[in-house]
Amino acid sequence: MPGSEPAYIQAHRSGRLRRNLDQALARMTCCTLCPRMCQVDRLAGATGVCRTGRQAFVSSFNAHFGEEAPLVGENGSGTIFFTHCNLLCLFCQNFEISHQGVGQEVSDEQLAGIMLALQQQGCHNINCVTPSHVVPQILAALELAIPSGLHVPLVYNSGGYDRPETLKLLEGVIDIYMPDFKFWDPAVAQKACDAPDYPEVARQAILEMHRQVGDLVLDESGIARSGLLVRHLVMPGGLAGTREVMRFIAREVSPRTYVNVMFQYRPCGRAAEIPGLAAAVSVAECRRALREAMEEGITRFDQRQPLLRLG
Repeated sequence: MPGSEPAYIQAHRSGRLRRNLDQALARMTCCTLCPRMCQVDRLAGATGVCRTGRQAFVSSFNAHFGEEAPLVGENGSGTIFFTHCNLLCLFCQNFEISHQGVGQEVSDEQLAGIMLALQQQGCHNINCVTPSHVVPQILAALELAIPSGLHVPLVYNSGGYDRPETLKLLEGVIDIYMPDFKFWDPAVAQKACDAPDYPEVARQAILEMHRQVGDLVLDESGIARSGLLVRHLVMPGGLAGTREVMRFIAREVSPRTYVNVMFQYRPCGRAAEIPGLAAAVSVAECRRALREAMEEGITRFDQRQPLLRLG
């Protein structure tokens, strides 16, 4: 309901947030929080694919004006860029953060302070970028930030490589889910991020996210209050499987899903190691992807997308 308080406030009030935090921390002792299932004791300092122990790492935080229109508004989206990643796409445009670990370790108290500082700046939401491996840390920070007045919507901005079992710990806590759906073909996912299970994992994760929060709801100013927003990066040579992804979203999730078909792919990181990904995406490929999305029944697109205005 537009104008209602964020979901996490009621979760804190009822004690469910604390209970879910305890469960999330317990899972870190033999970590199965994400689909990598590393089964290391992160509370004891061991790390797996995400190279993150008990404390989260943050590379930067700021009022971000490059996000989707319903998140940005006039004052920006309060983004917190978490260091490291559980997916590790070889072409990542934030390669130095996800692969090279640029960032600083922060305590739960410091993370709570970051959330409150972004809210104080007037940001419309707290946007947790690459959060899949730091769910316990986010829950712990919320426990501290809510009594100090945190009250803006919370965004879970992930690569889509999320376990439904972990997402269930976030039910009634996350207001806005913003996952990527990167690849439809397991072979492409294998080459790009050593995760052939990515397409099936992303499908199940997005279905769970939508079950929790439904379609994107905007307030009277056009600012997102709750719901699902899906991102899809168009890749050269059709390697992302745009038509199949859009068909799944429209038929299996909801035809009212808010979708950002993104055209900013460029070869970054180790993209040259993947056949077909060494070139930028062409305008013709971008137009084809947008047409495919429309043909498959997607009707809600991010209005900051320039090709929507070019026809």
